Amino acid sequence: MENEQKGFLNKVEKWGNKLPDPFFIFVYLAIFVMLLSLVFSLVGATVEHPGSGEVLEIKSLISGEGLQYILGSMLDNFTGFAPLGLVLAMMLGIGLAQRVGLLETAIKKSILNAPPALVTYAVIFTGIIGNLASDAAFVLVPPLAAMVFYTVGRHPLAGLAAGFAGTGAGFTANVIIAGTDALLSGITTEAAKAVNDTINVTPVDNYYFMLASVVILAFVGAQITERMIEPKLGEYTGDFEDSFEEVTAQESRGLRNTVIAGFIYLGLVALTLFWPNSPLRAEDGSMIPSPFLDNIVPILLLFFITLGVTYGVTVKKITTSGDIPKYMAEAMKDMSSYIVLIFAAAQFINYFNWSNLGTWLAVNSAEFLTSIELTGLPVIIGFVLLTAVLNLIVFSGSAQWALMAPIFVPMFMLLDYDPAFVQAAYRIADSSTNIITPLNPYILIVLAFMQQYDKKAGMGTLISLMLPYSLIFLGIWIVLLIIFALTGIPLGPGVNMMM
Repeated sequence: MENEQKGFLNKVEKWGNKLPDPFFIFVYLAIFVMLLSLVFSLVGATVEHPGSGEVLEIKSLISGEGLQYILGSMLDNFTGFAPLGLVLAMMLGIGLAQRVGLLETAIKKSILNAPPALVTYAVIFTGIIGNLASDAAFVLVPPLAAMVFYTVGRHPLAGLAAGFAGTGAGFTANVIIAGTDALLSGITTEAAKAVNDTINVTPVDNYYFMLASVVILAFVGAQITERMIEPKLGEYTGDFEDSFEEVTAQESRGLRNTVIAGFIYLGLVALTLFWPNSPLRAEDGSMIPSPFLDNIVPILLLFFITLGVTYGVTVKKITTSGDIPKYMAEAMKDMSSYIVLIFAAAQFINYFNWSNLGTWLAVNSAEFLTSIELTGLPVIIGFVLLTAVLNLIVFSGSAQWALMAPIFVPMFMLLDYDPAFVQAAYRIADSSTNIITPLNPYILIVLAFMQQYDKKAGMGTLISLMLPYSLIFLGIWIVLLIIFALTGIPLGPGVNMMM
């Protein structure tokens, strides 16, 4: 069985390694859309716009008009692409907090100071919310968790597995709106324009669902660790001493001051929000929709800047005003590959929409699913499973959603599903299989940490430990999504399953 598992994983890795860089995937897709638009235009294909009722012709990108569009829209497609500004703005604040050491200290404090009975829960919980630190959480949480387990007399590989599961399989969930929310909601908004160009999916549209996910996954992940993983591993008989630098008194003061500053900021926002005739509420006083939700990214940006500056000043990482933009600039360097990818992805999505191929595909796909009576929750579950499988060969969550959203978001919208609900379905599948795909670049790092405790451990060992987390997380998340859908619990402010 283990050899069969390794053989399958090797094949997945081999297939995945044959894929071109995500940037060129979008370049090739843009070229394919150009060729496809020419073929469809030559045969006179048309589609009735589901919103306006207007009959649209498929427009060829390989034409005089198409050439003018390609050249004339190239910069606007890039700079006007919704996820670009949202994510870069969020990362100015989150990146500052990370560069001054706030997120690392918070992660250490959460795990190292947890009571022994709650260590497992603290590890899973910290791993899940660790996505605020982006990829840094992958190289911080698992080894720290292994060391804590070893220190309290438990098997260190169980701690490492729990840390990696929380960080990887729970990557999309959080108790705070993060860069992931801004990125995915921006792509969803762009994709939804093929059907309705007035729809705006905001970073908070999945918040209630993801908040519930953090609590449930932390509990489930702890149960998997203690009832399945630790019994499987047995008693640790190795002899390895590991240590992490303790949180210093100055860092503790920084964390304390940061918490105080955070509560003060949130208090001021709440005071402004609930003040009579508040400019953050709609004219009728409602919250959904409201300027507060429409401008949640700038509000969060200022929140993270407040936290980062407070911590940085306390621990003396920020000694002059010039240090603040310096750390922000360093954080932006990490976003360079994302910016390059977005340039190509923006062209592909806008070509797809301009040619009307997106609308044509969405309308015909929706009509086909209706004709075979596959329009309820089963089709959403099928979409979740498809996404989970594709994640084994396309690891980047943003790249995969940029590939899938232009097709599936409009299609499901025509079946009356809210685009934010479709986005939530994507997120749970994309996260669940992060920890079992050989294309996850952090698997090798985690494997290296594992081999410090068990030199005989290999890829098969790691995957066998992570598989229960992956499958159970996916199953629990599907059940949770169904509960939200059937009971009408909103996924976020004013967001339900149906439009």
